[in-house]
Amino acid sequence: MVLIRRAPYNGRLNLLINTQKMKILTLAIIVPTSLLLWLRHLERKWHLLVISLVFLLAVLVLGLSLPCSDAIQMNKVMTRTSVYVSPKFVLEPGSVADKYFYNIHFPRGHIAMKYFNAEVIDEQGNPIPLHETYLHHWVIERYYAQASYVEPELNGFEDIKDPDFKIVRNSGLCQNNVLGQYYGLGSETRKTDTHVPDPFGIEIGNPAEIPAGYEERWMLNVHAIDTRGAEDRLGCTECRCDLYNVTKDGRGQPLRPGYTGGLHCCYDGTQCSVKQGYNGVKRNLYLRYTVKWVDWSDSIVPVKIYIFDATDRTDHSAGPSLQHDCRVEYNVEPCSTVDTVNDQCFDNQRAIITMPTGGYIVYGVAHQHTGGRGSTLYGEDGRVLCSSIPIYGQSEEVGDEAGYIVGMSTCYPHPGSVKIKDGETLVVGSNYSSSQSHTGVMGLFYILVAEHLPKSSFLSLDSSL
Repeated sequence: MVLIRRAPYNGRLNLLINTQKMKILTLAIIVPTSLLLWLRHLERKWHLLVISLVFLLAVLVLGLSLPCSDAIQMNKVMTRTSVYVSPKFVLEPGSVADKYFYNIHFPRGHIAMKYFNAEVIDEQGNPIPLHETYLHHWVIERYYAQASYVEPELNGFEDIKDPDFKIVRNSGLCQNNVLGQYYGLGSETRKTDTHVPDPFGIEIGNPAEIPAGYEERWMLNVHAIDTRGAEDRLGCTECRCDLYNVTKDGRGQPLRPGYTGGLHCCYDGTQCSVKQGYNGVKRNLYLRYTVKWVDWSDSIVPVKIYIFDATDRTDHSAGPSLQHDCRVEYNVEPCSTVDTVNDQCFDNQRAIITMPTGGYIVYGVAHQHTGGRGSTLYGEDGRVLCSSIPIYGQSEEVGDEAGYIVGMSTCYPHPGSVKIKDGETLVVGSNYSSSQSHTGVMGLFYILVAEHLPKSSFLSLDSSL
């Protein structure tokens, strides 16, 4: 990082340069005070021109004085942005849409993803509040398909058994393709930052990795619940089985004994109880999603995606062939009267995960449902790698809906400051309030890990003096 700024009360410009070895070098350029006073009276465009010339001269002098290993690389990378709209899904009061849209509109080519986010809108493009349509989750997943392949109208990836279709999951450790998405959020989508910091990026579209005869495609899963007129709005969003009046899951299999709420009770086409006499219109809705990316280049540092699950009950006795069992969702039982009086109503789920290969965390965020109090990822020595806290809404406005999680705090460690060792054992903890029961909650933790740091510095000019 290169910054030019004037030191206070003197005629000196400081050029600060952050090199590959994370050292801070300062080059002081002595400028007569009279010249600085003269600069103040120039028009802004000439003022910036003079400063730019000073900057370029300083970089040239410094570049000649630095060893090759600390060479400075200047890159001007253009970030591109596209906004897309999913196919429609139709909802009426109490109904559920859990749709899988294949081969969606998505940027093509060898690129680095820098940002992805989404929200539910109506036919006029108006954002829909959570208290009308609860966005349980959206996820995007990557796959390869033969150019002539047409995806069947089925639900999840697990239903497709075809050699012309190949799942490309993230680097996570859950079994099969559980939590294999590249991005995914829920009610918190509007106020959760998802950008990947420079110079890092999620590499996709590498032609060297795509099998001959195949092309890269993307699937979008949208799970939304219409809670207009609901008898128990929270119960509907938590997929309580009694409110949906179901005894079988989406595959027609009987629910397991003791299963009282979760994804198996609010699948596509189910209906949550609505107040008697309530009439609401059926409407067409869409997921509007925004993607930001840059063309891939050698200056971008690739990151790996890991999603940890607080319900992962890994069999550590299996030796090198660990068997993960990510259950994705769980219930929170209400606390006792004594705990309520003592304000000790908390439920803590913890999972122990061993990372086969380490690296540097560049981003982290958790995913929780209503009642969540935050989630933390710990290193094996107990150090906090990242904590993510929910943001609850305070009004009826879109993006600030009272009682709902409308955002999650994120971690952006300084590059190189948070490292996971190869083979390190991590602990992910998910904390919920247990002042009342909750069904079908989640405790996921999403991190981006770079296996190495950038080999050269990126320059940015701060022209404010």
